[in-house]
Amino acid sequence: MNSLVSHKIQLFKENQEINCPDTSTILEATLAAGFNHAHACGGIATCSTCKVRIIEGLEKCNPRNKEEQKMAEKLNFPSDIRLACQTNIIGNISIRRMVSDKLDMDIISEQFSKDSEIALGSEQKLTIVFTDIIDYTPLAEKLPSYDIVHILNRYYRIMNVIIQDYKGFISDVAGDGVLAVFGTDKKSNNSVLDAIQAIEEMNEKLELFNKYLDENFNIKFRIRAGVHYGNVILGPFNTRNMKKLAVIGDNVNYASRIESANKELDTKLLLSEEAYQEVKETYPKHNSFQTTLKGKTGQYNLYEIL
Repeated sequence: MNSLVSHKIQLFKENQEINCPDTSTILEATLAAGFNHAHACGGIATCSTCKVRIIEGLEKCNPRNKEEQKMAEKLNFPSDIRLACQTNIIGNISIRRMVSDKLDMDIISEQFSKDSEIALGSEQKLTIVFTDIIDYTPLAEKLPSYDIVHILNRYYRIMNVIIQDYKGFISDVAGDGVLAVFGTDKKSNNSVLDAIQAIEEMNEKLELFNKYLDENFNIKFRIRAGVHYGNVILGPFNTRNMKKLAVIGDNVNYASRIESANKELDTKLLLSEEAYQEVKETYPKHNSFQTTLKGKTGQYNLYEIL
């Protein structure tokens, strides 16, 4: 019976040597040895946070597999930069972890903590919603700054309760704009439907809020929204006392462009093709538009549900 072959990995910066069975990847070996080796994607070669530089023994590393080669080409890696999650070795090597300074490790420690909502970052298919207040700038110019801050805080609080009621959360706000995310709650059966129902209730609650605004400030709010359904990177972005669960990626920008298209198309709520396909049986009546979007090439199909 063949015994398990084990090789040695010298960690250059830590000045430590660890064992690596020939059935294990470099990442599996460092994690088994107790090192908090970053691997944001979970070790499936869709990020580069586990990358290492092979200082000695590059010839002892197996050739890049298809997944690693794809990432290497995308990020233009030199031959001595390898993804630890995909690299097996057939002999002794020396490496330097690329994500390992104090700031890196502080971030990783926070993201791996049990208090973190989502460890590191993960790619998920979610519903992204952007809303803004129609003609906000002239409204804001009519009032003192302190009044605007008070009004927006009240507005955000009302909207946040509704968004949470429909299994979403506010990822970011900027002036009058709100970025909301739906689909992280595993109890949700259809995150696009959750988002649309939330927007419908937001408009209902806005009627009550407008009575308050009209009586106290002689203004009224109306909102526009854009909805897209697609893959994004979801993760906690923490810096000392500021903590935020955020989404990033091209699909976030796409949702923002969809919201902006409302102004050109004279609509209040627009859905992407991907989002509409998720709710077309619930909302069969619709208007469709084929249009360009700022900052993007080509034509896009957008839908206004009726």
